Amino acid sequence: MLHADDRFISIDLETTGLFPHRGDRVIEIGAVMVSDSGNIQEFHSLINVRKRISLKASRIHGITNDMLSDQPKAENIFPQFMDFIRDGILVAHNAIFDVSFLRYELSRLGLPFNNRYHCSLEMCKARLPELRNYRLGTVYKSLFGKLPEGAQIHRALSDAKMVAEIWREINGEGKWK
Repeated sequence: MLHADDRFISIDLETTGLFPHRGDRVIEIGAVMVSDSGNIQEFHSLINVRKRISLKASRIHGITNDMLSDQPKAENIFPQFMDFIRDGILVAHNAIFDVSFLRYELSRLGLPFNNRYHCSLEMCKARLPELRNYRLGTVYKSLFGKLPEGAQIHRALSDAKMVAEIWREINGEGKWK
């Protein structure tokens, strides 16, 4: 587990669909780095992958193909993202999903992925057994009473921010805002 003196990076990805092994791609990436002192840095980008977004996925996150037409390509974003996370410990809500897509995108570019990661979803299931479900918004509201001002559920940076706050709260570090 993470200790209070560890830096961690919460991440969230939005995708064209649900299956990287079927060619679905990452179209938005958001990350929030939280240092032991509580300092915060953010990384965010939409990504033009020249693959159609499934209607089902677009209905979930609200990202359209038109929104991606003038965005940077994966080969420009993922090296920057890897510079941002370096060897940091990652935290994601349903980490298996995000890490599988991250590995897929990085392997396409010949970039290694060696970061350790933790799953906030699994931790919440263990520590908050009374919840009716473990969707990110449900967990956040159970811990903080309401969603953060301006939150956009299923948008990468907004979700990454909520993951960071949930992780800190579950680990006894409290909300930083």
